[in-house]
Amino acid sequence: MTKKNKLIKDSWKLDNSYARLPEIFFSNITPNSVPSPKLVILNYNLARTLGLDIGELQGNEGRDILVGNKVPKGSTPIAQAYGGHQFGHFTMLGDGRALLLGEQITPLGQRYDIQLKGSGRTPYSRGGDGKAAIQPMLREYIISEAMYNLGIPTTRSLGVTLTGEEIVRETKLQGAILTRVASSHIRVGTFEYAMRWGTKEDLKILADYTIERHFPYIKDEEEPYLSLLQEVIRRQASLIAKWQLVGFIHGVMNTDNMTISGETIDYGPCAFMDIYSPSTVFSSIDIHGRYAYGNQPNIGAWNLARFAETLLPLLHKDQNKAVDLAQEAISEFSSLYYNEWIKGMRSKLGMCNEKLEDKDIIEELLNMMEKNKADYTNTFRGLTLDCLEDMDLFKTEEFSKWKAKWQDRLKRQEESKEQVYSLMKNSNPSIIPRNHRVEEALAAAEEGDYEVMKKFLKVLLQPYEYSNEQEVYSRLPKAIDNTYKTFCGT
Repeated sequence: MTKKNKLIKDSWKLDNSYARLPEIFFSNITPNSVPSPKLVILNYNLARTLGLDIGELQGNEGRDILVGNKVPKGSTPIAQAYGGHQFGHFTMLGDGRALLLGEQITPLGQRYDIQLKGSGRTPYSRGGDGKAAIQPMLREYIISEAMYNLGIPTTRSLGVTLTGEEIVRETKLQGAILTRVASSHIRVGTFEYAMRWGTKEDLKILADYTIERHFPYIKDEEEPYLSLLQEVIRRQASLIAKWQLVGFIHGVMNTDNMTISGETIDYGPCAFMDIYSPSTVFSSIDIHGRYAYGNQPNIGAWNLARFAETLLPLLHKDQNKAVDLAQEAISEFSSLYYNEWIKGMRSKLGMCNEKLEDKDIIEELLNMMEKNKADYTNTFRGLTLDCLEDMDLFKTEEFSKWKAKWQDRLKRQEESKEQVYSLMKNSNPSIIPRNHRVEEALAAAEEGDYEVMKKFLKVLLQPYEYSNEQEVYSRLPKAIDNTYKTFCGT
């Protein structure tokens, strides 16, 4: 038995259901070896949820698995094939720097993909080296875990491991691999790939597999593929509303970065908004603002329309009827999204019921925030704590008039002040992974100091706690950097 195929202990309970799909959907992969793995950070809570032994993961064999030097028992390593619309243009893609070890079955019977990101070349690498550097992998760890703690559906990070390699980009960087955990890695782009390069039977098999894995309760319905489309639309409407409510900007909402499960995936050029502005863009490659904060709901609908197109052969044998069914389903996205968003905004403002004037009150506040260049998170934090001295917005006459209107609205509901405060506190995070804090942690990590990051992650564990420790992290940098850019990390 070769070193690469040596079996290790049994806390890994892997299945490979995706690898039982038609071969068009993946390529078998022999993992690359790396010279000297060093575990930088391990997510203890997630490891326990997955049923993995922490001591085992921290040992030599565990580290070797997390970089692909060894394969755990039951693993069939593959790279997944998919396509995608990137900035509106379709292209063939696939796991160009990642491999799927398999699907861990947890003690509760749940199934999660275990993927190594930055693990080397695959048949889909398109000329790249398939490697990743330490900073972008730690960025994904920090922000994906922050999103999870904020209550937003997301892929998660089990750990980041240095490989001992130098990665050549503009400069030489430390190589690293992220172990990513997901309900699955099935994307809108997976269905686009099946539609363009597979048969109708391939498409049907993929759809049936997706239903069985994520939506088993619809498999016996009269029109299961229409229900699949409707379920994905509902999940994405809810997800994007949650992004908007905390000021999260994905940065690269290509169709290959939209999961069928409804989880946030791919934390490349993402960031959280400081100053409120719908036009905010951080991604260095989004030069025209296609994926700006305010555009995210519209892009979500556009991506879902591409998904609907892939299902047309399954929706109805009559093409025109299939198109009608798809269009009717997609037309529901806007109302689904808006209802989720305004419900969330009401909660952020302590509104425990629905009133006709709520939309105007919300929009007036957002307009004032934009006009006064107010910080998004701290505006709602200040309203929650009734601490209205620190921001220029709160000193304006316009705000005073708005506040009187808002307070009058709250008085006309039955809930007590304590109940209103509790609702607001649980809806407005005290802390987010602010850009300057993320960069501070990544810069320290590049120099071998991981304590800055670990301390940051600790306070991000309970973003709605409003603890004294979080106070420091809620403060803005001395000067907002309007030129701040994020990068894909390839």
